[in-house]
Amino acid sequence: MPALASIVLPTAEEELWRYSRIDALELAAYSLGSLTTTVSGDESVVSRESRLALTDVSSEPGDAFETLHEEEVGRQSTGGARDGGAVRVATSRGQVVATPIVIMHAARESGVLSFPSLEVDAAENSEVTVVERFTSSVGCRSLLVPMVKIRAAQSARVTYVAINELSRDTWLIGYQRASGERDSSISSSTIALGGDYSRVRAGVRLVGQGASAKQIALYFADGQQMHDFRTLQDHAAPRTRSDLLFKGAVRDTAKSVYTGLIKIRDNAEKSEAFQTNRNLTLSSGAWAESVPNLEIETNDVKCSHASTVGPIDDEQRFYLESRGIRPEVAERLVVFGFFADVIDRLPAAAQPDVLRRKVGEKLTAAATAGTGATTGARS
Repeated sequence: MPALASIVLPTAEEELWRYSRIDALELAAYSLGSLTTTVSGDESVVSRESRLALTDVSSEPGDAFETLHEEEVGRQSTGGARDGGAVRVATSRGQVVATPIVIMHAARESGVLSFPSLEVDAAENSEVTVVERFTSSVGCRSLLVPMVKIRAAQSARVTYVAINELSRDTWLIGYQRASGERDSSISSSTIALGGDYSRVRAGVRLVGQGASAKQIALYFADGQQMHDFRTLQDHAAPRTRSDLLFKGAVRDTAKSVYTGLIKIRDNAEKSEAFQTNRNLTLSSGAWAESVPNLEIETNDVKCSHASTVGPIDDEQRFYLESRGIRPEVAERLVVFGFFADVIDRLPAAAQPDVLRRKVGEKLTAAATAGTGATTGARS
């Protein structure tokens, strides 16, 4: 890998990085290092490969960090030092893996740049659930560039859950790539509560007739955090279906960005695609941006996209407070109601009850600090 100081980074002027914090990144401040990666679950389908096999799951061109990731994986596979972060999950035909595979990545040292890799290769008519958790020590100023590649063969069923519980000093620039073949189903869920700047570029490509995909995300940023999502629903076969629901809340001076594209190719007739992004601004200094997009190249399809950005509804707040509920409790109830349909759609492997508690802890911490919500946010 070339010296990090010599790598040309993208800028926020580029469309793919618009609204991001990329201009604040000093890549030269990091050096290649290791994460602590542990894996639990059915060991018969898990291996630590020197070279990951999936290369064609995405139609999107790679950006600078994805290229860095691929170069580092290639260097490791030809005898370079491993950082211990590469995991392959591969099922056999008709295999149902009953227990979720749980992968824990822990960053403990500052100044480290790491490239954790995950590959999920689900064979025909198999079923598997994989949970990937990211944590870091308090004060750990490191950069994680994780990559997950998923292939669901004919009639395969894959559930993937990514959970970001990083400390407030860690950056994450991540990639989720998935490809679904005939009659397969892919469910991808992202829970983002941690990190300083956390960015995920998530794309799913449906290449077989009857393939379906579900993408869900819940994100909550406070303080000076920022969550940044870029998604692609790429329909490259007829009678495919995708459904995306991303919901986020921001408070204090936190920020969030969502940019999504539904792409229906000219051979994907009778496809259905839905995209929804909702954002709740809980403080006057909080900021959220939502940019949904459609690109349709054929007729006889069903597509919709919707997005909102705004504060808590005054009527909801008034209704609760007029019944004697304290303002901070009223806000808590509204936020839980806002996130309810996302949490209800999460798979059991995402531990929805634990997630509710952690969202509550964020709200409680804000109330304790005296950062009460206001309604001056942009809508």
